[in-house]
Amino acid sequence: MKNLLFSKKLCVALCSFFVFVIVVKGQAGANDPTFNSFDDGTNGSLSGFNFVVRASAIQPDGKILIGGAFTNFNGTSINRIARLNVDGNLDTDFNVGSGANAVVNCIAIQPDGKILIGGDFTNYNGTSRIRVARLNANGSLDTDFNPGTGVNGEVSNLAIQSDGKIVIVGNFTSYNGTPRNRIARINSNGSSDTDFNIGAGASSRIWALAIQPDGKIIIGGQFNSFNGISRSQFARLNADGSLDTGFNIGTGANQRVFC
Repeated sequence: MKNLLFSKKLCVALCSFFVFVIVVKGQAGANDPTFNSFDDGTNGSLSGFNFVVRASAIQPDGKILIGGAFTNFNGTSINRIARLNVDGNLDTDFNVGSGANAVVNCIAIQPDGKILIGGDFTNYNGTSRIRVARLNANGSLDTDFNPGTGVNGEVSNLAIQSDGKIVIVGNFTSYNGTPRNRIARINSNGSSDTDFNIGAGASSRIWALAIQPDGKIIIGGQFNSFNGISRSQFARLNADGSLDTGFNIGTGANQRVFC
């Protein structure tokens, strides 16, 4: 009888221990109920975003820019770009009008608060902007940024240099009529930077992009060469767009690089 009683006590103690361990481990991944509290399921399929989110960026004031293929957030019509307040609810002061007419893949915020977007859209709020655009801080189109005929293929990613110039990558072969194979650099007014000399560029799509503090540019994707030199899915460029041959990846990656 004593052994049975001891076994029961031991079982209760062990169960309590394991429950405690599970609860403690679970806290790190717990949902924050104060963020996006309107997404409580009452809107059915319209709760939260109604389709895929591809990009996000956090403003200095903590507000969050979201881009993707969605057309609705928590029951409010919003086309492919939105701004959320710090609590996760829609910022209605961010007025995009009819927004982008197709997917927004990437977002970057300039130091002055203006917003760059890239993707597969061809207009923003009814104005022609082919796959790249700049917005004012209130969500309206910045008409001082003029990309002309824009990009002839999808933009996957973009980044802002310390001098204000913008690097874009993707699946395109020209920017505003100038041959640019999968990577281009844009001046702050939207014109092509002709000093950025990539030669033949990348042999296939570039997905990933990062700029080092020294201005060199890291790219990743599904290419096997850059300007005719073998580079399997991953490469580093000098600030002028030429291949950095001192960055030796050997045989490189055997599958595409996304980030």
